[in-house]
Amino acid sequence: MTIQNSLLSKRLHNRRFAVASNTQGLSNAETIFHYRVEQHAISSTYQGGRISLGQQVGRITGPDSIELLFHCVTREGDLLSGWSRGTVAVDDVGRTTLSFVWGWLSGATGGGESHYVELVD
Repeated sequence: MTIQNSLLSKRLHNRRFAVASNTQGLSNAETIFHYRVEQHAISSTYQGGRISLGQQVGRITGPDSIELLFHCVTREGDLLSGWSRGTVAVDDVGRTTLSFVWGWLSGATGGGESHYVELVD
């Protein structure tokens, strides 16, 4: 999986993403995610909108798939955590996209789907 990790790493490492859609979640178009990849490990920070500060940690699980655990503190002071499984793809104009199915583990119930698009300078 080393070659696959390398390709996926290039699509995620040191790139920023904005929310394109998010059902039943807290993040919105104002929430920016900044990813880093080291070998098969993924980390990110995020904030904006209702999120004061958030972090993710996860791993590459396949040629176009990742899984993450996340936690955040909201502007209202709530502490939340959850899980997500995602697919990494490329859109028609060459931007990296992320699509997730996710659920809450603590602080809230339920889950949903979310989609993110790479921010290009």
